[in-house]
Amino acid sequence: MTNEHAKSELAAVLDEVQQQMRDIARVQQQRAQLTASATVRKRVTVTVNADGAIIETKFGPGVDELSYSDIAKAVTAAAQQAFTDVARKGQDLMVPLNDRRARLPKMSDLVEGMPDFTAETPERPSVSLAPPDADERRGAIGARESDSSAMEFSDVELVARQRTRDRGVSDSSW
Repeated sequence: MTNEHAKSELAAVLDEVQQQMRDIARVQQQRAQLTASATVRKRVTVTVNADGAIIETKFGPGVDELSYSDIAKAVTAAAQQAFTDVARKGQDLMVPLNDRRARLPKMSDLVEGMPDFTAETPERPSVSLAPPDADERRGAIGARESDSSAMEFSDVELVARQRTRDRGVSDSSW
């Protein structure tokens, strides 16, 4: 009876995973259609796609009254605002998928002795919107270089490397 129960439980999990895959495909199609626009200074409008790539830039009446520097800042700000909006829309699309995934059993629930890696998944760092030469970026680079959480491995085996005269395919031992 236990074997039949396990088979039934596994079949239900597989059905749920297949439905999740169908939902992922549907959400991917919806996400691919996302766009967002933002207008800055009532004269500069930027539209981005779901990946944040600028797909359209429009200048309204009076843009010629702005300096090149002001136009550049307005385009940058509009692109950043549009990207923030499209990213939020993409996250909103993911909510039902994340809810369904949360209901699925973890591998550690299904396979005895399997560790739960979800707690060890690193968090995605926030990405700076600062210009390339901004102090904020220089500080972030320095922080990464001095990061004391370097990867260390304790379960390693040292192997003495022997020098061989390896001549590849022309080696006579072939």
